[in-house]
Amino acid sequence: MRVLDRQTHVGAGFELIVGVSARHLHITEHDLGTLYGKGHRLTPERDLSGPGEFAAKETVTLVGPNLRALQGVRILGPCRSRTQIELAPTDGVLLGLSLPMRASGDVAGSAPLTLIGPQGALYLDEGAIRADRHIHISPEDALRHGVTDGQRIRVDAPGAAGLTFHQVRIRINKGFARPVMHIDTDDGNAAGLRCGDTVKAVLEI
Repeated sequence: MRVLDRQTHVGAGFELIVGVSARHLHITEHDLGTLYGKGHRLTPERDLSGPGEFAAKETVTLVGPNLRALQGVRILGPCRSRTQIELAPTDGVLLGLSLPMRASGDVAGSAPLTLIGPQGALYLDEGAIRADRHIHISPEDALRHGVTDGQRIRVDAPGAAGLTFHQVRIRINKGFARPVMHIDTDDGNAAGLRCGDTVKAVLEI
């Protein structure tokens, strides 16, 4: 009887809040020093949904292999162990990049890019990706909704431009009060979604 109840619940799915992520980068302390000067520390400007994460005041210019540039690309803190640039496909087209869709942190063999800051520049032979669609969910909510870390599910977005997102990856993290789906600006525009909108995760039995 308990199994039947769980199957019925899982098939019903659950609601998610949408977070649309604009182009940004994560950076190492060393690379930050190259771009902004040795010993420079990121200046928090706005807290993000993830615990301890923030949008910094610091920005950089990105230059692609075609020598076209995107200015004012914001750094997100705190500093990380590897520098990573997350872009939408249209950003990749402008910069002349072929962006692989990857989980955050998986930059091996990804696209090359040049970063320019007020105190210097650096060339990365890999580091630019399109972040995969993913859902941040607390361990408690994951247990309640019957999902596991790394599982890929379907998400239905309603509305006049409504569509279905496939292969949306579950990321179980502490500190998220409600499940949040992160997508890039291209996906957000295609579905007519904005930050704070509600969509539905669908778990197929």
